[in-house]
Amino acid sequence: MGRLEGKVVFITGVARGQGRSHAIRFAEEGADIIGIDVLEPIAGSTSPPATQADMDETVAAVEALDRRIVATKADVRSLAQVKKAVDDGVAQLGRLDVVIANAGVSTFMGPAESLSEEAFVDMVDINLTGVWRSCAAAIPHIKAGGRGGSIIMTSSAAGLMAYANVGHYVAAKHGVVGLMRTLALELAPESIRVNSIHPTTVDTPMVNNEATFKLFRPDLENPTADDFVEAAKVMNALPIGWVESVDISNAMVWLASDEARYVTGVTLPVDAGAVIK
Repeated sequence: MGRLEGKVVFITGVARGQGRSHAIRFAEEGADIIGIDVLEPIAGSTSPPATQADMDETVAAVEALDRRIVATKADVRSLAQVKKAVDDGVAQLGRLDVVIANAGVSTFMGPAESLSEEAFVDMVDINLTGVWRSCAAAIPHIKAGGRGGSIIMTSSAAGLMAYANVGHYVAAKHGVVGLMRTLALELAPESIRVNSIHPTTVDTPMVNNEATFKLFRPDLENPTADDFVEAAKVMNALPIGWVESVDISNAMVWLASDEARYVTGVTLPVDAGAVIK
């Protein structure tokens, strides 16, 4: 049996990237999935939007593992949309045990004073308030089960340290830590554990795009992924430029499992040593 056999996991940003990887790894461990993704362009995003075809690929991958998945188009900027998706998923799958608040965006990069008000507000609305909405929609269902549970928030190495030219992102990801710690205290009496994961750069569309390459290699007219990886190595203690989505998924699985049954309120870097460099 898998470490999460019979449990139901709610994952935001499930259509591709880390979200898809999380869905597959949790399905491999025996869990069924409730998943949402916006499937629409985000103003100022440095990467193209996930599509229905992306979502269909995630669904097919989970179902190929003989697990169930309820995948819905929903925007973490709308509590009503998130709540409906979670309510419908629980109605179909019968319970909820784990939340993976993964959805996030990277937008315009530059000095803090040059950011538009819209860029700053949208970043916080998705990467921080969206995490709160995801939890707010899910927590009543976990409580109703009476079995405890696990909430895991995707922050970033930028949630534990500063990086220049992404002040809105750094602010939002630091905010996730405060929300995580507060919920860990509030939900402990219900045996619901709350933790955050802090990746370094991950090989996903959010990072693997022209805008990010140019930020790291402004000396090149058309930098490639290989150019980016070489430049990004300076951020990490280990000699790599980025990690893979499955590296984050494996940490998620551990935090959600009974192996971490007394781990709560923790900021867990999966960062190749970025925060200690």
